[in-house]
Amino acid sequence: MPKHLVPKLLTGAVALFIIAGFLLVDSSAQKRRRRRKPSAPQITNPAIYQPSANDNANSNNSGDTSNASADTAPANTQTARPASEEDPEAMKKTIRTLSGQVDKLTNKINQMEESQRSLVDLERLSRAEGRSSALNTELRDVLAKQADLEARAEDIEFALRPENIERSTAGYGTTRPEELREQRRKQLENEKERVRKQLDQLAASRTRLEQAIATSDAEVERLRKKLDAADEAAIQDAKTKAESEGTSSSESGSRPKPLPSPSPPQ
Repeated sequence: MPKHLVPKLLTGAVALFIIAGFLLVDSSAQKRRRRRKPSAPQITNPAIYQPSANDNANSNNSGDTSNASADTAPANTQTARPASEEDPEAMKKTIRTLSGQVDKLTNKINQMEESQRSLVDLERLSRAEGRSSALNTELRDVLAKQADLEARAEDIEFALRPENIERSTAGYGTTRPEELREQRRKQLENEKERVRKQLDQLAASRTRLEQAIATSDAEVERLRKKLDAADEAAIQDAKTKAESEGTSSSESGSRPKPLPSPSPPQ
């Protein structure tokens, strides 16, 4: 046998051996699968529960307690009725207490509002007094200017007299004294007209200021009367409150105390 055939034969023999081994393993696995059979389920009937004597007793007791609770419910409602009958008195007392608290709060709110109004009136009074003072100062200035202008107007009237014009121009050396006197007269007339216009303006300002001062003074007087009335009302309310508190305290002190009930004989 040639040498190159020996390795081929060995390789083929090993391959046949491996294939035979796989076939044997597969056949044994199929046999095992065929041998396994599914197990049939076993059906068992459950045991029937038989109640004992203790359970019957417990059920009877529960029924009795439910009946007893149903019977005691009306009794509880009957015992609760007297308490509800006493509620109106407590409600009246509570209503009186709340009503008193509401009255107190209302009085406090009214006092706060009165105080706020008083503060506003005081501020308005202060402003009105300041405005009146400023207007009076302005009026005094107008009167002083008016007095000065009136005095100047009188001087101009005096200077416009012919003899005074001639006397004022006599010191000038001129060949035409008539023209000089006429020029002086026109100068005085123009100044007189200017003073008159200023006096008219001051008279209008005086009238306006006097009206404004009258209005401001009336406002000041009204606010003062209002504040005085508010102060008097506050004093009167304080007196009335003090008298009512004194009366209530005296009545509570003069009430006779209830005598203790006699104890029953032993």
